[in-house]
Amino acid sequence: MERIRVHRPGGGHPRTRPDHLGGDKAYSSRRNRRYLRRRQIKHTIPEPRDQRARRKRRGSRGGRPAGFDKTIYKRRNEVERTINALKNFRAVATCFDRRAYVFHGAVTLASIRLWLRP
Repeated sequence: MERIRVHRPGGGHPRTRPDHLGGDKAYSSRRNRRYLRRRQIKHTIPEPRDQRARRKRRGSRGGRPAGFDKTIYKRRNEVERTINALKNFRAVATCFDRRAYVFHGAVTLASIRLWLRP
């Protein structure tokens, strides 16, 4: 995540951390959550059953339950399905384009076709 650089449209230093991060249960380790807290990145990652049971078994030493917002997590599913729909377009799935602007155009065209699809 240290390599993320999102350029600002008005100029200035690029952003280096997202406002919010969503992930699935595979990213629910204590180490990942600690890293996100240290960088002050809000996150929505569900807690697996075994981690939840282990935390409850430890009682007060187990710590607080991880914050989880179902509505934000549902949006993650929408994004994932859209990316999978874009991969149905051969030009997007194979990434044979040598230039970034050509690939960006292919993704834009595929997005427009998905948007206009009945």
